[in-house]
Amino acid sequence: MTDQEIKLVVGSLLHDVGKVIYRTGDGRKHSQSGYDFLKNEAKFKDPEILNCVRYHHSDALKGARIEEDSLAYITYIADNIASGADRRKKEAEDYGFEVSAPLVPVFNILNGNRGDYYYSPMMLEEQVNYPQSGKRSFDKAFYEDVMRKLKEMAACWDCSREYINSLLTVMEATLTFVPSSTAKSELADISLYDHVKLTAAVASCIYQYLGQRGIRDYRETLFAGANQFYKEKAFLLYSIDLSGIQSFLYTIHSQNALKMLRSRSFYLSIMMEHIIDSVLEMCGLTRANLICTGGGHCYLLLPNTEPVKRALQDYNQALNGWLMGQYDISLYAADAYVEASADDLKNVPEGSFVGLFRELECRLGARKTKKYSAQEVFRLNQGKTEDNTRECRVCKRMGRTDEEGLCPVCRSLKDFSGDIVNTKDRRGREQADFFVVVRERTDKGLILPGTLFTAGNSAESLYLLRETEAAFKKRILENRESFVRAYSRNRLYIGLNLATNLWVGDYTKGQTFEELAGASRGIKRLGVLRADVDNLGQVFLSGFEGKYQTLSRTATLSRQLTMFFQYYINGLLEGRNVSIIYSGGDDLFLVGAWNEILDLSLELNSRFAQYTEHRLTLSAGIGIYHSKYPISQIAAEVGRLVDCSKKLEEKNAVTLFPDGCVHEVLQEDGMEIVDDGTYRWEELDQLILGEKHPLLEEFLGQDGEKGKAFLYRILELIRGRKEAINFARFAYLMARLEPGEKAEESEKKKYREFARKMYEWMKSEEDSRQLKTAIYIYGYDTRGGAEDGIE
Repeated sequence: MTDQEIKLVVGSLLHDVGKVIYRTGDGRKHSQSGYDFLKNEAKFKDPEILNCVRYHHSDALKGARIEEDSLAYITYIADNIASGADRRKKEAEDYGFEVSAPLVPVFNILNGNRGDYYYSPMMLEEQVNYPQSGKRSFDKAFYEDVMRKLKEMAACWDCSREYINSLLTVMEATLTFVPSSTAKSELADISLYDHVKLTAAVASCIYQYLGQRGIRDYRETLFAGANQFYKEKAFLLYSIDLSGIQSFLYTIHSQNALKMLRSRSFYLSIMMEHIIDSVLEMCGLTRANLICTGGGHCYLLLPNTEPVKRALQDYNQALNGWLMGQYDISLYAADAYVEASADDLKNVPEGSFVGLFRELECRLGARKTKKYSAQEVFRLNQGKTEDNTRECRVCKRMGRTDEEGLCPVCRSLKDFSGDIVNTKDRRGREQADFFVVVRERTDKGLILPGTLFTAGNSAESLYLLRETEAAFKKRILENRESFVRAYSRNRLYIGLNLATNLWVGDYTKGQTFEELAGASRGIKRLGVLRADVDNLGQVFLSGFEGKYQTLSRTATLSRQLTMFFQYYINGLLEGRNVSIIYSGGDDLFLVGAWNEILDLSLELNSRFAQYTEHRLTLSAGIGIYHSKYPISQIAAEVGRLVDCSKKLEEKNAVTLFPDGCVHEVLQEDGMEIVDDGTYRWEELDQLILGEKHPLLEEFLGQDGEKGKAFLYRILELIRGRKEAINFARFAYLMARLEPGEKAEESEKKKYREFARKMYEWMKSEEDSRQLKTAIYIYGYDTRGGAEDGIE
């Protein structure tokens, strides 16, 4: 990035800082108060940055004594474009401003919602900011606290590219729940952070777009000719999709399977972030231009210039050459872009924005169907390794292996797994750790693709290390030439050249599947939960009606989902015997004690519904397994359960207990699977776990042996319930349970209630199906015994 581009991004990110000052009670125009704050209190001296803040509105710009190539003109039009994508009139007529107004969720207008919910005034914290029906207004003290934090950031500010991401971090922490607009007539669902971030992204693209065309008279092009510029295809909406993730993730050995799974999951996540940063750096941009990312997929806003297009083509070819060299065809990065105008980003005319996304997805799909060129296919077929006599015992690739039979990649993933899982030092204190990308070759780090191209048109290799804060700072001072970038994890840290804080769902309790299974109540088995958001692709395309379908709302929705699945989820799991395998932009995979996974699934569904105002739903699968059962098989089976849930009309369901589970509940040699275990979430919660399971517990008690034979016979009769003779047998079986005449009245009453309910459920096909599932769960609860042969 040039110095001018850096100044433009900084000025655009800070252009609305005066809104915070205005809301503390300062009555001046926010462009002027923001200028004064940066100049006099934050000690910014650069006139270009200050002018971007002072003159970002047309009334101030008209009489401004600035050059026609001032960056203020770019910030001005970028602010207009971002505001055009942000601001939409409310249905009701209203006038004036409400400076204490809170932010409203985008979920208020998602999927036909007409919600009237609000976020509480807070900074970004571990506590989930659930939408509330009551309005809690911002006060002067809150905005003063925001100003104090921004001033603290400015004290260590150095106007260079290295600090821009730190500025983004501070603004995310302080402005995530601050509304961009407090106009009573407008919908206040876009945060000030999202607005200034988009403004900076648009400004960067415009600067490069005009620069390639040799245009320096910004006043004429962007101020006088703004309406014409809005129609120019100045932008690229660019997407990368990393395929092969599932097969790569589950290519592990049974030894230390939990650590290896988490290691591979983290590696793929950070590789994607690294690829994003490499593309942005190559294009001379910052993470302000990242629209959204998650699940191996991302969207970027880039300038529509020939150098950028060539760079994207060269980098993607080099990246896939590198992936091919490291992983054969296991991983592949498809990419595509579409040209866009400012009007398209603002959804003018209505439908333009959706059309962009549809075209982009179509192009991306085409790239996936034809991954390799003829030259690359030839290279794959002719490829030779240094040693074809050895096969890695994990990934099965032929080549060099160590004494444990591991190839270099699998060895590094195994060695790195401890660095990923362990976040505390020997005294149990949380460590301030950084994941640092370096150039020097090392056997201790994970290999990553670089951005320099070699003769074979593949990227060089870089390496990822974990370092403490002290080691990281030492590296910056003593070995800067080898340093590329660094990432923090779930920690808002301001530091030199810190690319980004990664929100990572990384909660874990237990180092092995055996430990997690051993923490179960009743039978010692591993519970597995997979879930993802229903119809999310369609939501991004048509979840917002007409005028509300804009880039700002798409980006805001994506970021809210990212925060839930990659940050807030850690707090929701706190204290549970559960570990996250992965939790990405819209899906999750958890393992843990089987009973805690079952309870947790209901709570997560409930919390997610609350978080999204019931506008988005989850479909899930839950399996219960012996801890030695192959994890790849588990993942496939529970994945099929998720598919079963999604086949239900309107989805929003959970399917339990797949074929392939090791069930040892009512019979020593195993037990048949529930015939159809797909339920609405409320059915599982209220009718199975809330009604039928408690009745079994109350009548039969916790002594599994007492009811084992009875329940086994009940299951047989339920399966044949349509035959009249089986109902008679059922009545006979129930009669045998009746207490004798000398029994206590309370015992007789308990029996009568139990018998009445059982007769009632036996007559209903749906109740009988639910009863079968409740019986299985009761069996798991009451079956004691060993895990893996250990008593």
